Amino acid sequence: MTALRQKMIEDMQLRGLSARTQETYAQAVSQLAKHYHKSPDQIDEEELRQYFLYLMNVKHVARNTCTIALCSIKFFYEHTLERQWHFLEFARPAKEKKLPVVLSVEEVAAILACVHVQHYRVCLTIIYACGLRLLEGVHLQVKNIDSARKMLHICQGKGGRDRYVPLPEASLGMLRRHWLTHRNRVWLFPALRTGQSPEHANEPMNESSMQKAFRAALRESGIHKNATVHTLRHSYATHLL
Repeated sequence: MTALRQKMIEDMQLRGLSARTQETYAQAVSQLAKHYHKSPDQIDEEELRQYFLYLMNVKHVARNTCTIALCSIKFFYEHTLERQWHFLEFARPAKEKKLPVVLSVEEVAAILACVHVQHYRVCLTIIYACGLRLLEGVHLQVKNIDSARKMLHICQGKGGRDRYVPLPEASLGMLRRHWLTHRNRVWLFPALRTGQSPEHANEPMNESSMQKAFRAALRESGIHKNATVHTLRHSYATHLL
C-alpha cells in the first residue's frame, strides 16, 4: 500500500466513513490513477475534467457510478491533498427520473419459490419481509433478534445508523428453524464454504452469491423485469401502502 493511499484511508477513518465506503472511495481513486498511468497526486484539474467526460460520453456509466467516482475523487483531492478545485464543485451528472422496479406479491412469491438453496431463500425472504438492504440481510446476527418485541435490530445500516424494524411472527419462526440447520453462534447466514461447517464460519455469506442466486431465480421464474435484490425492499415498501 502506498503512503498516499494509507493517508487517504486514515483521513476517511478520522471522518467516520464506513469500511465499505472507504473501500469504494479508494477503488475509485485507483481507477483514476490507472486511467492516466500515474499517481493521482500528479493529475491536474483539466485531466480530471477529461476523465469525467470519458466516464459519461465513452463508457456511458450510470449516474450513480459517476456520482460515486465524483464523491471519492473529491474527498481525495480536498481532504487528502488539500486542493480546492472549482471543477469538483459542479461536475455532477443530472438526476435520472426513473421509477423503481416493483414486484407484485405474486411475483415475489414466484421468484422466492425458484431459489432452491434454503440458505439463500430464507435470507431473501427476510430481506423482503422486513424491508432490508442486501448487506443488512446477509450481516444479520443472532443477537439482532429481539424475540420478545418481535423486532430486528439493524446495526450500522446506510449512513452508519442503527434502527429497529418489525419482525413478523412467521419470519421469526422461519429464522429459528433455519438457525437449527447450522447453529452458528454469531451469524444467522454464515458463509457456505466447501470443507467448512457453517456452524464454525467466522463471517457471513458473501453478498455477491446472494445476488447470483436472485438473478438465477428471476430467470427461472420467467418474470421479465429488471429486478435486483434491492427490488424486494422497494416492493416491501409498496406493499405496505
